[in-house]
Amino acid sequence: MALRPEDLPCDPAALAEMVLAFEGENDDLRAEVATLKSLIFGARSERSAIVCAEQIAFDLEPTAGSQLRANDDKPDAPRPKRRKARRNIGALPAHLPRVDRVIEPASTLCPCCTGQMHRIGEESSEALDRVPAWLRVLRTIRPKYACRSCEGAIVQAAAPARLVEGGMATTALIAHIAAAKYAWQSTLYRQTQILAGQGVVVDRQTLARWMGSAAWLARGLYDLQLKTMHGFERLFCDETPMPVLDPGRGRTRICQFWAHATDDQAWKGPAPPAVAYVFAGGRGKKEIVAQLAGFEGVLQVDGYAAYASLAGDAKMSSQIQLAYCLVHARRNFVRVHKTTNSPFAAEVIERIAAVYAIEERIRGLDAGERRATRQAETKPLMEALRIRLIAVKDGISRRSTLIKAIDYMLERWQGLTAFLDDGRLEPDTNTVERSIRPIAIGKKNSLFSGDEGGGETWAILASLLNTAKLNGLDPEAYLIDVLDRMVSGATKTNQLHELLAWNWKAAREAEKRAVA
Repeated sequence: MALRPEDLPCDPAALAEMVLAFEGENDDLRAEVATLKSLIFGARSERSAIVCAEQIAFDLEPTAGSQLRANDDKPDAPRPKRRKARRNIGALPAHLPRVDRVIEPASTLCPCCTGQMHRIGEESSEALDRVPAWLRVLRTIRPKYACRSCEGAIVQAAAPARLVEGGMATTALIAHIAAAKYAWQSTLYRQTQILAGQGVVVDRQTLARWMGSAAWLARGLYDLQLKTMHGFERLFCDETPMPVLDPGRGRTRICQFWAHATDDQAWKGPAPPAVAYVFAGGRGKKEIVAQLAGFEGVLQVDGYAAYASLAGDAKMSSQIQLAYCLVHARRNFVRVHKTTNSPFAAEVIERIAAVYAIEERIRGLDAGERRATRQAETKPLMEALRIRLIAVKDGISRRSTLIKAIDYMLERWQGLTAFLDDGRLEPDTNTVERSIRPIAIGKKNSLFSGDEGGGETWAILASLLNTAKLNGLDPEAYLIDVLDRMVSGATKTNQLHELLAWNWKAAREAEKRAVA
């Protein structure tokens, strides 16, 4: 409703307070509009708005701080050296088979004297080739033998165990479909079309049943992987919504995928790179408490309230210490800078960039060296940042978007700076953010999960396959071997630890060294 002159206060102080409140509210609304426009039309990046060379040609004047990248230092500061790209150009992998194709001249007779020419050398080049995937029918023949002298004596080999008894698919085909869906995000619907192109007509429900059978068999390995990860003292956690069909209501309901991740490679620690997804009906405190029942240590998370409630829980607070994510705190200032070009937001981004420059330098050192460097160099930077946040906070409107970014950081300061006192910790949750990305892409492609059973299947197979990827393995080859060993009984229940991706990789590498 529009204000009328008679509604305005006569007291100048009250009038000034009303104007400031409206101004703060307007800033907040303008920031929301700019954020929505950025989500719809802009590049989805955490960089600040910059004026590029093409825009300068149109005489567009940059605003204060607009030429600062959100993830870089000042323009005059030395830029970090870029990592050399890892490519196979000019050096194709040695483990791939080589197939020789010899191209002879049209004639080997000398054009001068017509005598036979002799081979004096050759030139060779290599190019990466691909043999198109092809389907085949694997016939299993079990001959029967009988004795001519004895009546009724018949000998025949036992039928090998199969993942889907009486089904039409081998373990290799089922593992291929699982890897395509849960590791490379190709939906079952697309895969039915690919199979149809090769003359095999299979409906999507059949493929879904195959995935359920594979997940049922691999459930024990999945549980062991999650338990093993919870045995380490540092764990990353994040969550993302998953729509699930809700029969009878004509729409989906929102369930949740939680991602638990470990990775101590940055300081050569014991925890391998691994991720385990947990499907749950919600994203509240009771779900995360149930999942972390056996975990004791540092849980590194974003600012979601369900994690914060763990610190107030009498039982969980004694076994879990929260560490927060500096990237999430920085992200709030990036949004403010994009929408308002705030000089202070640009300053905070610069200060955090200085922290990450130090982190880049100490990556790969042991925990003690990392802690010593952080105490000597990073801690003063963070203390100075805290002082600036407090000083600026007192002079701005409570309705502004900048105050929300400042409050977010100050309220979680202890968790945000936990990495300063522990060289084993990371300053952010990028480890789990990267690991949850396959789930986000997969649900975007699939749109929803058919039911809760489908969500459980997704969590189990995606955990095993994406952990294989994190350990540098071919996820399809890994899953084929794992399922074959479990179906045949070659690996017993008490030997499942041998099939964990990092142990499986170590065993294969040991076999290669023994052969060499």
